[in-house]
Amino acid sequence: MGKILFAFDLYGTLLSTSSIAKVLTEHYGAGKAESMQGVWRKYQLEYSWRLNCMKQYEDFETVTYKSLLHTLTEHDVEIRQQVVDSVMKAYDNLSTFPDVAAALRSLKDTPGVECVVFSNGSQKMINNSVNSSKDLKPVSSAFSQLVSVDHMRSFKPDPEVYRYLAQCVDMAGQESQLWLVSSNPFDVVGARAVGMNAVWVDRTGKGWQDKLGLEPTKIIRGLGGLTELVSSLKG
Repeated sequence: MGKILFAFDLYGTLLSTSSIAKVLTEHYGAGKAESMQGVWRKYQLEYSWRLNCMKQYEDFETVTYKSLLHTLTEHDVEIRQQVVDSVMKAYDNLSTFPDVAAALRSLKDTPGVECVVFSNGSQKMINNSVNSSKDLKPVSSAFSQLVSVDHMRSFKPDPEVYRYLAQCVDMAGQESQLWLVSSNPFDVVGARAVGMNAVWVDRTGKGWQDKLGLEPTKIIRGLGGLTELVSSLKG
């Protein structure tokens, strides 16, 4: 068997978007922070899907910023630019999930395995998160590339961004040999729709609930499950 290539989603798979609640608590109090982080993430994704449907584009940093403003307005809190800038800066330093570091170290040391990041984030956001954040920087060498959809001016799950990924890793036309790794069902479905394999990371253990008819190739409870998958693929 040839090379096994894992393309890792960044936000929600490697990085916990809910970890921003700590910073939100500092500025807006614990009573609102938990709700705010969830609403922010909801609008961040919704804005990206709206733009796709309208065939318009704004980079993910702008989408993240505008969805934060929407969240603050919905929670009836004062919008102070200095605070907003501080919260946005903190978004480049989200915490990883507990299973991330060990899994990436293991995969880096596994012959025949290559890992890349494949994200909606702008190149600037990805670079900052992977190479500067306290959690990801120590394992950043596990990735051979950091691939952003920004070049395509569209977001997941647009089929063209998955084909762009295949081009970036010199596997155009070989999508069936690629493995997306994501905790986001919409991302898994998008990858499967173009013939890619997709590993869904089900950290909550609730099982696959999406009813579109496209299912993950593999479901794992944590990234440690990738080691077992590699063993099975190598036979």
